[in-house]
Amino acid sequence: MKERKDISNWLPSSRKDLEIRGWDEVDVIIFSGDAYVDHPSFGPAVIGRVVENEGFRVAIVPQPNWKDDLRDFRKLGKPKYFFGVTAGNMDSMVNHYTAARRLRSDDAYTPGGKAGFRPDYATIVYTKILKELFPDVPVVIGGIEASMRRLAHYDYWKDKLEPSILISSGADMLIYGMGEQPIREIMRLLGKGVPFSSLKTVSQTGFVIRKNETAPKNKMWKDITLHSFEKCLKDKKLFAENFVAFEKESNRMEAARLIEPTGDYSVIINPPFAAMHEEEADASYDLPYMYEPHPRYDKKGPIPAFEMIKFSVNIHRGCFGGCSFCAIAAHQGKQIVSRSENSILKEIEKISQMPDFKGYLSDIGGPSANMYGMKGKEIEMCLKCSRPSCIWPSVCPNLDTSHHKLTDLYKKVNGMDGIKKAFVGSGIRYDMLFTEWNRNAGKAENEYLEELITNHVSGRLKVAPEHTSSKVLKQMRKAPFELFRQLKNKFDAITARGGLKYEIIPYFISSHPGCTDADMKELAGEVKSLGIRPEQVQDFTPTPMTLSTLMYYTGFDPYTGKQVYVARNPDEKKRQKEHFFWYKTGDRRPAAGFQGKKNRS
Repeated sequence: MKERKDISNWLPSSRKDLEIRGWDEVDVIIFSGDAYVDHPSFGPAVIGRVVENEGFRVAIVPQPNWKDDLRDFRKLGKPKYFFGVTAGNMDSMVNHYTAARRLRSDDAYTPGGKAGFRPDYATIVYTKILKELFPDVPVVIGGIEASMRRLAHYDYWKDKLEPSILISSGADMLIYGMGEQPIREIMRLLGKGVPFSSLKTVSQTGFVIRKNETAPKNKMWKDITLHSFEKCLKDKKLFAENFVAFEKESNRMEAARLIEPTGDYSVIINPPFAAMHEEEADASYDLPYMYEPHPRYDKKGPIPAFEMIKFSVNIHRGCFGGCSFCAIAAHQGKQIVSRSENSILKEIEKISQMPDFKGYLSDIGGPSANMYGMKGKEIEMCLKCSRPSCIWPSVCPNLDTSHHKLTDLYKKVNGMDGIKKAFVGSGIRYDMLFTEWNRNAGKAENEYLEELITNHVSGRLKVAPEHTSSKVLKQMRKAPFELFRQLKNKFDAITARGGLKYEIIPYFISSHPGCTDADMKELAGEVKSLGIRPEQVQDFTPTPMTLSTLMYYTGFDPYTGKQVYVARNPDEKKRQKEHFFWYKTGDRRPAAGFQGKKNRS
């Protein structure tokens, strides 16, 4: 007989849960587009546990029904302080639609993988409902959807420029990025009796004021006023200037406050908190997570997103790669936030005690698996820097890229009791491993690659060259494809020496700004010459607030002003993606070395 779970170990999500705890009021109620999984990889659970850790009562309402009489929005009543709203771990439009704007038939964050349990633009829909039902209760929005729409942005699914989600939703406050620091500050201030309306100078938050109002003073902050939303609608060059300002400030360790006039209002985005120290990161992962979905889902089928990560460990956050198409740095930050070795090993020990654990960790990783413990050697140099990438167009000489600490961690994990094998499922940045790109690379990087391939590959090593064309790679802020060739040579040598029948799996993108049909033909020839049949491929999807999306919308590079070719026609995008699959349609693609005539932009 299956052991009965104590429901009080989870954050309450129903009126019955509140009664079990003897609560007649909740301080904060969080509405989420995802099912409730009490795990440190799921944002609503993290924020809920942080609020709880600060001594407040918090509840989570997962995937509320927005189509009926709205009883899900009423069932827990009014919170004492505010409602929290998130679309979940993904932007709801990316969750719902393919790059071709076709509706997906599944949802990895719902029991049984079923689609249809969250609306399009979930953050906006949930917030508007709450503001209508409880107009006197503040609403705080957060998560990736709110974070990456915090300023005016191009929306691919509407094919138009949209104002800040603060304007569209009517929310009272926005928390961007990884929210533990701002939510702790907010709860501490509210607990001291500070009115919600006075929370205007909390770092890493955004809010709206009337245009004739003055933003609260903070002597430590510099202000940058962006072009108004209305001006950006009329002039793409002005929108591009706004993006450059946003990206540069996102990459500074000491950023400015951004002010964006919109209609009769101004959107105010306060600068972020400094990157968390190791102790703060550990504290977030040490909260009393259950490492399971809520028992309410026991008979509703597995939640695919949880099944994928249930035996994995996130060892750090942030990414200094700065890829044009990626939103990680603008959300998690460019600075790497690493957990202590002790915290990581403690979590692995906890996972090893899970009843269905068989001894295999699916991933010890992060946004990029091999950035653990890395940071600038001289912090004063980092304080002055606004580069979007620390490793493009070359590796910064001030960046400590030693892989020794990570290699040592891998070995310790594989040596733990109950661990048969610890795999690295996250992609690695192989450009840091070669002296041609990283002059600091050496013995430690060679040892890392040997350890990784020999002891932590589950049969397939995933890497992301993204393309073969130097022109396209430049637009992507990615290293030359020649480095992938070198990686494959080393990979083949190491696996042959160890008698290992492993594969290296490259990830590619088609239709990225700058990519033409001729570039895709060239890619097909290149990968064919290496004996690779691409599987991990994707047609470029413009997502809010990335450089690639900016180029897709404007047709030019905002840093150089030069025109960039963009494949927008659905038929052309389909043709570009088909070049990946030459081996399925017959050998009609060009041989290696083909140099097609590039379309003019």
